[in-house]
Amino acid sequence: MQVSLETTAELERRLTIGVPAAEIDGAVGERLEKAARTVRLNGFRQGRVPLRVVRQRFGASIRQEVVGEAMSRSFYDAVTREGVRPAGPPRIDPVRDQPGEDLQYIAIFEVYPQVTLAELSDFTVTRPVAEVSDADLDAMIERLRQQRATWEVVERAAMTGDQVSVTYQGRRNGELFPGGSAEDALLVLGSGRMIPGFEDSVIGMRAGETRTASLRFPEDYNEESLRNAEVDFEIRVTAVRERKLPALDAEFLKQFGIDDGDMDRFRAEVRKNMERELTVALRSKVKNRVLNELLARHEVALPQALVANEIGIVRQQMVAQFGGGAQFDAAMLPDELFTEQARRRVKLGLIVAELIKAAQIRLDEERTRARIAEIAAGYEQPDEVVRYYLSNEDALNGVQGSVMEDQVVDHILAKARVTDETLSYTAALQPDSAPEDVQAD
Repeated sequence: MQVSLETTAELERRLTIGVPAAEIDGAVGERLEKAARTVRLNGFRQGRVPLRVVRQRFGASIRQEVVGEAMSRSFYDAVTREGVRPAGPPRIDPVRDQPGEDLQYIAIFEVYPQVTLAELSDFTVTRPVAEVSDADLDAMIERLRQQRATWEVVERAAMTGDQVSVTYQGRRNGELFPGGSAEDALLVLGSGRMIPGFEDSVIGMRAGETRTASLRFPEDYNEESLRNAEVDFEIRVTAVRERKLPALDAEFLKQFGIDDGDMDRFRAEVRKNMERELTVALRSKVKNRVLNELLARHEVALPQALVANEIGIVRQQMVAQFGGGAQFDAAMLPDELFTEQARRRVKLGLIVAELIKAAQIRLDEERTRARIAEIAAGYEQPDEVVRYYLSNEDALNGVQGSVMEDQVVDHILAKARVTDETLSYTAALQPDSAPEDVQAD
């Protein structure tokens, strides 16, 4: 086999490969002889079909099959010999393919870039730290009460925070307009669901009262024809309800599995769940900060083959997440919608892979088991969840990938300049703002 390698661009390579005629013609001859012994043709007994007839009927397709296999095998042998790593399948351009002559073809492909790792001791990372305070715990319990609140009819004027039933008609220049009317609609005053001024007009009204409010639609209203339009709403309140919070008693605690009414145990359970949520949030936040620093410190040329493949993965993930199971042609979504995210993921993957190799980081199996136990602790039957992860290869791979990322983050933090940032519980749960787009060559 003859091989010639050229560099045609930073990541593009051009291989010219020649395969001896004897290898191709010999393989074609062997398959023709085999076909002659097994093929069934009208007018001939099986095994008695003349070789020239078999060659005439099947010679072209057999040669095409042999040549395809020879190209695949010789390309793999050539890149192995030349020590290059293709980042995707090659584009094959045949040059010569005639019986009795050496097969020659050109393979054009991209290679993986060389990643030069930055000095980790130059990294600066702000590491978030937070804890669950008694005030945070009290606030969470209050939110749990709010979530289980009921609405009770009251005989008084409506106030902010009340739920009202309203029937209204909106007119523009004296004419009803589409979408401007409703009957017995439920509205929580202060929620901001309606256009500016509508809810303020309802405050102070009692059940049975009617009021006309002259309002203006905002300039950025979603319906273009109503932007900045002056309208009159005739509003009638049919009921006023106030929020009734459940008492923090034994009946309330039973909804959370505390059947004995032990308030201390209830608070301990809520705190444990909050601390579990906080641990996950802090881990995610510091991981994102470290990985963003990793991206900012490296310039990496990205193989378009890898980016194109990642675009397909991101597209399918989005369809799976938001498609709702409906039939949807993912190909209708343009590549541009996913390009930035795909480039970021490819760049990060290349850097992390090189870092894992250079630092000889190996997956911590004990840490993987601990992570599975941590996930399972949030379910009613944790043992079943653990068995699921250990028996499902895809689910286990997902956990292992996350743990390996954490190990990379820990490796970087151990060498970087780290400053701790104390956050409140609420702030710690909020994701950081998105980083600037990652640019790569």
